[in-house]
Amino acid sequence: MATAAPTEGMPIFYNAIEPINLDQHGKMKVHGITSMPEAGRTHAVPLTVDEFTLVQRHYPIVFSIGGTPVPIALMGLNEGINVFLDENGRATDQSLYVPAYLRRYPFLLARLRPDTDELSLCFDPTSGAVGDFDDGEPLFDGDQPSAATKAVLEFCEQFEAAGLRTNAFIEDLVKSDLLMDGEVAIQPEGFDQPFVYRGFRMVDEEKVRNLRGDELRKMNQNGMLPLLYAHLFSLSQMRDVFARQMQQGKAPTQVAQPAPAMA
Repeated sequence: MATAAPTEGMPIFYNAIEPINLDQHGKMKVHGITSMPEAGRTHAVPLTVDEFTLVQRHYPIVFSIGGTPVPIALMGLNEGINVFLDENGRATDQSLYVPAYLRRYPFLLARLRPDTDELSLCFDPTSGAVGDFDDGEPLFDGDQPSAATKAVLEFCEQFEAAGLRTNAFIEDLVKSDLLMDGEVAIQPEGFDQPFVYRGFRMVDEEKVRNLRGDELRKMNQNGMLPLLYAHLFSLSQMRDVFARQMQQGKAPTQVAQPAPAMA
């Protein structure tokens, strides 16, 4: 289900990274991506803490297993299943909140040299979003970044800042030892055995209830406590995601008939 943290190296969805520069891209334009099939086949998308209060209304928020925990939105409960995006990676409901990680693609800020902290605006050249198009917004206005490029850069900068806040939250979460291995059992009507999902981490609600007063005050003051509860409240969305899989015919094959509990 929820999976290991995204691998080091190339970020999820990105096949390559190319820095935007005047010499190479001065005459190029950018337009919207019409199809992103990989997103429609992805069940877990990374989140920042800035999104928790919005995401909790739509998706379960859990934490990855293996290595440093990464907060993720579950858009399906099984590998390769996404019940919110169609086969082209488009939201099936226009009122749906789409995680910033998806909206950022194909752009990102990346460190091009290990000996510097400077970040450069880059894009995935395999995305089909940047090229010598007749339509679209120019990347440059003369020798300066265009309004469109400045807007993309601003969004990516905001995403990076949110990422730093997320890292700080995760560091505090690990120090507080509040995470535990997660398990959710869903009992569909008419089936003898529940479907059990594991492979993710979640906050131990009992540990939160037993925190000392000074610890609770600190978490409330630094904004950590509301994030913990946004995560815990979001877990009720697990059953909605499972129901969507059933309705869309994307439930595990074992659902066709009563089966032993699955992991």
